[in-house]
Amino acid sequence: MKTNKRVIIAGGKTGGHLFPGIAVAQALQALAPETGILFVGTDAPFEVNTLKRYGFAHKTITSRPIKGGSLAGKIWSAALVGVSLIQALYILIRFRADFILGVGGFSSFALVLAGRLLGRRTAIQEQNAVPGMTNRLLSRIAGTIFISFGHTRGMPLNPKTFLVGNPIRKQTGAAGEETTGETTLDPVAPEDFLILVTGGSQGAASINRAFTEAVQMIEDKDNIYIVHQTGQHSETEITEFYKDKGLRVEARAFFHDMPAIQDRADLVITRAGAGTLSELCIKGKPAILIPFPHAADDHQTANAKNLSDRGAALMVADRDLTGERLSSMISELKANPEKRKQMAEAMKAQAMPHGARAIASHILDIPDDALKGEK
Repeated sequence: MKTNKRVIIAGGKTGGHLFPGIAVAQALQALAPETGILFVGTDAPFEVNTLKRYGFAHKTITSRPIKGGSLAGKIWSAALVGVSLIQALYILIRFRADFILGVGGFSSFALVLAGRLLGRRTAIQEQNAVPGMTNRLLSRIAGTIFISFGHTRGMPLNPKTFLVGNPIRKQTGAAGEETTGETTLDPVAPEDFLILVTGGSQGAASINRAFTEAVQMIEDKDNIYIVHQTGQHSETEITEFYKDKGLRVEARAFFHDMPAIQDRADLVITRAGAGTLSELCIKGKPAILIPFPHAADDHQTANAKNLSDRGAALMVADRDLTGERLSSMISELKANPEKRKQMAEAMKAQAMPHGARAIASHILDIPDDALKGEK
């Protein structure tokens, strides 16, 4: 077995793709600190700045999504595949890569393809129950497939497909990720019923609207404490709404201590991104899920249905979301601790907390019990 392996993690742009890659990189560092790691993706500010904060090297290639847009745009994007493939071949040879892991996003396609052309070991990691176009294509050529859901469309368990769950990055210990000293939970009493409302770092207008309507309809709210992550665009509007409402609430665009808030939450109201759901499963948190209706191939609905069908969460479609309906769901769950307990247990039953370690072990050729292929 070769030591000092050199690993390229390809893809990113969004947190849903990038954070699992960071989690695997952290696991590689923990298992074999001498491992060389290079991220290759886009020049999107989020991707560049996030990897800089975590201290990982990063290179970019020229690539664009082919799906959507005009015919001329698709033709141009397809032409760029050749350019990106040449760039990918150069990076792999120059970096002396032993392994290429694609984590989704259109920039991962050329790197995994180049890896196969050069005879290097390759794999893809799919976060969602419905794969995106890039991973659907790469599933035919990648040497190994890692999935997060047992029923991932088009990727049944077989000798090259492993169910490991979605890798979850460490919230502390990375370069630049120092403790902020925030004390969001200081005013929360042990007997308080804490509701966490979030549409992700960018917020969700429909969730913000429905919850602000719902909270006014809830009759028993004396012991309710609300943590509302509004997203940057809605922070002023939502904080103004809460003024003079007599509610105990902390509303901000973003919370750096989100893991601690999730740990304390009695109920979470959120979208259904794969990363968020993996965290809630590991923590065993009952949730009301409102899938983002414009997610590619409606994958958030498939993610949420995977949990709601198992009694781990309640799901409501964005188009059906109203203040009245949300108020009713919150009141029912608040009044029924046994129901919340059952949901929490069902959530935990779906948890797979060792995904990052399992993928890192495969890359490093280290046996790992979390690697599960055919069942």
